[in-house]
Amino acid sequence: MQDGEAGGITQQIGATFFPIENLKKETMKIPRAQKIDHKIPGMLIIDTPGHESFSNLRTRGSGLCDIAILVVDIMHGLEPQTIESINLLKMRKTPFIVALNKVDRCYDWTECPNMPIRQALKEQKEQTKQEFEDRLAKTLVLFAEQEINAIEYWKNEDLNEYVSVVPTSAISGEGVPDLLLLLVEYTQTLCLNSVMYHPIVECTVLEVKVIEGLGTTIDVVLVNGNLHEKDTIVVCGLNGAIVTQVRALLTPQPMKELRVKNAYMHHEIIRGAQGIKISAPGLEEAIAGSALMVVRPQDDIDDIKEEIIGDLDDMLSNIEKTGRGVYVQASTLGSLEALLEFLRTSKIPVSGISIGPVHRKDVVKASAQLEFRAMYAAIMAFDVDVDPEAKAMADKIGVKIFTADIIYHLFDQFTAYLEELHDKAKAEAAEKVVFPCRLKVRHSWAQQRSCQPIAF
Repeated sequence: MQDGEAGGITQQIGATFFPIENLKKETMKIPRAQKIDHKIPGMLIIDTPGHESFSNLRTRGSGLCDIAILVVDIMHGLEPQTIESINLLKMRKTPFIVALNKVDRCYDWTECPNMPIRQALKEQKEQTKQEFEDRLAKTLVLFAEQEINAIEYWKNEDLNEYVSVVPTSAISGEGVPDLLLLLVEYTQTLCLNSVMYHPIVECTVLEVKVIEGLGTTIDVVLVNGNLHEKDTIVVCGLNGAIVTQVRALLTPQPMKELRVKNAYMHHEIIRGAQGIKISAPGLEEAIAGSALMVVRPQDDIDDIKEEIIGDLDDMLSNIEKTGRGVYVQASTLGSLEALLEFLRTSKIPVSGISIGPVHRKDVVKASAQLEFRAMYAAIMAFDVDVDPEAKAMADKIGVKIFTADIIYHLFDQFTAYLEELHDKAKAEAAEKVVFPCRLKVRHSWAQQRSCQPIAF
């Protein structure tokens, strides 16, 4: 999955379904797994970005899950976004497991691909074990500072009192069988009541994305109930409720990520829990993070529309637009929200937003800022293509287009552009200003006094 991400960094929210057969195959490497009666049909893993600008997606993902995996880098400990995730899990009272990742970065680590972590540790040299123990101890202290009792999972005898820590390597696979086994055990003990299936549809929109050959699609997580091909569905849109009919229900192959472009499987009916890509007309303005509801024959569609748009104001509060500012464009609404949140905290105003490739009409909208402040006559385009005609037009009229497929690179480009404009304005003003200068300061309670020269 990581190989398909720009810069190896998760940029969007996604989901992968693990069938029970695959879980059994991996977990049977650990002797205690043979005593487990697997009651679950499989597991749906939701992946959320770790970069600080994607807090909106982490909030959305943590609200959907029954149990969470908190990934911590053993080399860096608890970073700001890790602490933010901990606070989200505490707030929602979501049980979680800590995957203490990158153990293979310990000096002179001997790779033991996909081996249970305790066996892998036995294969390491003494100095490697010592470094691992030192880094583990420091991480447990950091958790204690967050008022969390964390302990190695094989030492945990009280699941309600302690949080289990599973050392892992995402590169070579050490500890992954332990992590999967622990997820199965926790799901069948701590989450037994919360994962009960019921027929009422519970479905949340994760992402809105344009897919070649399918048009605008939505990635959803169906937690409960059934979805059928040709169902009439209602989702929340930027300009009100969207009523449309399902054209296709698509899922990736088992063990494949929902975001990865591959051959999708078509279904006539899908039962939760599952990550699904829905193709339907009129989804261009659907809002990620909103609920999806199905209209059954006995339902009043107007009542459903009212219920769906009830949260519209909350959704739009994350999409602040002003009459003046930069124009923001992204491949998905989730990425768009992250960009807008960054700009809000950076106090950079936003004049307009759009989803999909940059076209001439977007350049025209951005060019309106040339009359106010030329610095804001810019388009910040994340993970989207720029039409050649739009690029030529932008160059001609003076609109800057910043593009990147890693979100913080986009921030760096725009920041460098603002600094360049500032330096240019400073250089132009230098001809009219004398440096240094002598000032006189008059106080109301004292005589006018001369000051020593002050350089600016």
